[in-house]
Amino acid sequence: MKPAVANCPDTGYVEGMTVEAIKEEIAHLSEQERKQLSDWLEELEEQAWDREMERDFSPGGRGEHLLAEVEAAIDAGRTKPLEEVLAEAKARRETQSQPRS
Repeated sequence: MKPAVANCPDTGYVEGMTVEAIKEEIAHLSEQERKQLSDWLEELEEQAWDREMERDFSPGGRGEHLLAEVEAAIDAGRTKPLEEVLAEAKARRETQSQPRS
């Protein structure tokens, strides 16, 4: 016997749908609707990533020690401004792409 499910007429969502059933329904969406869904899922993933980074680099998070290392390197003068690093990388690429004589 299948479990009872509740229809939600406003959204079309059926409580208790399986991932396979959802995939099947997605296959029937128009290209525009799939794009909207894809954009929404991407935003959802970005928000989850942001929350994970917040947790990881907050006090007591698993990345807290990395922040301490970076701060120590900055305090010790072992870092360069990002603009300087990018300019050096660009100069190396330009030098490497020039024909050798």
